[in-house]
Amino acid sequence: MSLDNETGLDKPGIRVRPVTGLVAADYFVPGYFVWAVLIANLARIGYEEKNMYMAAYDWRLSFQNTEVRDQTLSRIKSNIELLVATNGGNRVVVIPHSMGVLYFLHFMKWVEAPPPMGGGGGPNWCAEHIKAVTNIGGPFLGVPKAVAGLFSSEAKDVAVARAIAPEVLDSDFLGLQTLRHLMRMTRTWDSTMSMIPKGGETIWGGLDWSPEDGVECKSKKQKTNDSEVSKDVRGEPVEVNPEPVNYGRMVSFGKDVAEAPASDIEQIEFRDAVKGSNLAHSNTSCRDVWTEYHELGWGGIKAVADYKVYTASSIIDLFHFVAPRMMQRGSVHFSYGIADDLDDPKYNHYKYWSNPLETKLPNAPEMEIFSMYGVGIPTERAYVYKLSPQAECYIPFQIDASAEGGDENSCLKGGVYLSNGDETVPVLSAGYMCAKGWRGKTRFNPSGSKTYVREYSHSPPSTLLEGRGTQSGAHVDIMGNFALMEDIIRIAAGATGEELDGDQVYSDIFKWSEKIKLKL
Repeated sequence: MSLDNETGLDKPGIRVRPVTGLVAADYFVPGYFVWAVLIANLARIGYEEKNMYMAAYDWRLSFQNTEVRDQTLSRIKSNIELLVATNGGNRVVVIPHSMGVLYFLHFMKWVEAPPPMGGGGGPNWCAEHIKAVTNIGGPFLGVPKAVAGLFSSEAKDVAVARAIAPEVLDSDFLGLQTLRHLMRMTRTWDSTMSMIPKGGETIWGGLDWSPEDGVECKSKKQKTNDSEVSKDVRGEPVEVNPEPVNYGRMVSFGKDVAEAPASDIEQIEFRDAVKGSNLAHSNTSCRDVWTEYHELGWGGIKAVADYKVYTASSIIDLFHFVAPRMMQRGSVHFSYGIADDLDDPKYNHYKYWSNPLETKLPNAPEMEIFSMYGVGIPTERAYVYKLSPQAECYIPFQIDASAEGGDENSCLKGGVYLSNGDETVPVLSAGYMCAKGWRGKTRFNPSGSKTYVREYSHSPPSTLLEGRGTQSGAHVDIMGNFALMEDIIRIAAGATGEELDGDQVYSDIFKWSEKIKLKL
């Protein structure tokens, strides 16, 4: 599954390709649905292979490289044109999920851009072909989870497993240096870099503030009976003085640093640090689990820890420091900033197309954009790190799973600060663009396409018989959420956002969006 470290394309002699057709992603494995429930429901209202198409793509590649290698973007374009032509000129409804949301943002810019970089559809292509885009669980502004994944190949569940059985994941047991092999593979996938948080401190907060300041972290209780769907998401109001959480500090070295007043933190500049003696480059046994950490040396590792705390802005510099080769490939394809002037010709380049803060939506005033995502599940938002015990061929940093908050309502669990979301994408990333960045006519949405935020409050299944639940808000399980199904079926049958009664919101996304000072 690994790609070539230099090109981000196939390794010589190895070709892995996406399956095509509706069967490409109906089930992940037998019994574990992804798109199957939605496909079956759309079939009930008359959809079939001739008017419904699964846009399968190789999600390991950078978005532009799917066109370079497989002509995937061209195929999506001609398939949409065929659907419109053979269905009486009716425009299509597009249903992207997760990374597919960013991929389709890229597509909408690509299809209108002139060749050779774009698809040459012209400035009105989206207006003429797309009725609505119903984004499900869209990581529009990236996900903190990608930071932990790229930095140390772990996330909350891995950190906890590692704390319970510390030697297993790190051991050279049967040569299965699991995390290192995982890191070596995922770092060859350019697409993972599309998920790095975008917008820096303006969006995600700085050392002493974040949009979500004052959030409460209470876990949902199991629901008791199905007939009474709880309208009051938060249960009985409990008077809590929430402990202040510094979500803007996306990576802190030590719980004390995560909690200290910003003025008390002494940061030692890491960007020019000398990368010190090599850890293991002479050691041949490490070659097959090579990660760029072997070239960091003690000097580099110490420099990273001495900087103490990283915000969404300095995270980008951190990755350039610890993984220069990966970022050199990635920065050809992705960008994480905020555009000052969207009319600057440099923004015509494809690397900006999947960042909603550096592109304009297409000129399509009749096209509607929905952001549909689960809420009410603790979701990774920031991390407490520590240096790993030294060993050869190892990953020098790991989440400090011993860092815990004070009580069960604390936001800090096992070295991870949690916020509201769908377990993968925080509300901030899924909701901000449709709640504020694109709402009305803004510089990011100059034609004023209508946007809607549809949140689905998570209720865990009450019995095992319910399987993954019909009211789940979890990132993948939401694909079986009845309320979401109903919304999408109605849109596919012709309903507008207004006919769905506009926004449906349980989180504080509108309040948080007001705290983000972004020129619109």
